[in-house]
This record gives sequence, C-alpha cells and structure tokens, in this order.
Amino acid sequence: MPAKSKAQQKAAGAALSAKRGDTRVKDLKGASKDMYDSMNEEQLEDLAKTSRKNKPEHVAQDE
Repeated sequence: MPAKSKAQQKAAGAALSAKRGDTRVKDLKGASKDMYDSMNEEQLEDLAKTSRKNKPEHVAQDE
C-alpha cells in the first residue's frame, strides 16, 4: 500500500529504521510510534519506499 502523503512516508521510514535496530524505539513519536507498534517490517517497507514526488505534505485522516 503506497503512502498517501510525505508525512506518512517519513513516519513509516522512521518506524522501519527502529524495527531494523538502526534507531532507538524510545526516540519515536506520534505516528511513527503507532506504526512501529501496529505494523510488521514488510508493511512499513511498502509505505517507506513510496516516492514523495507529487505527494501532499499532509492528508486528512479520513481520506
């Protein structure tokens, strides 16, 4: 599933980094912390690898 916004893609990248042990989990905040807790590495990778080109910075949660 591709990311819908730049912010979502960045948060997924941060969560993926923590899953892989490159970043400390306690440094995660907000959406990246939620993603870390609720998604597996494969799901995070799918979101994180989405290109940011032509994506809005933020998208409302209900979209």
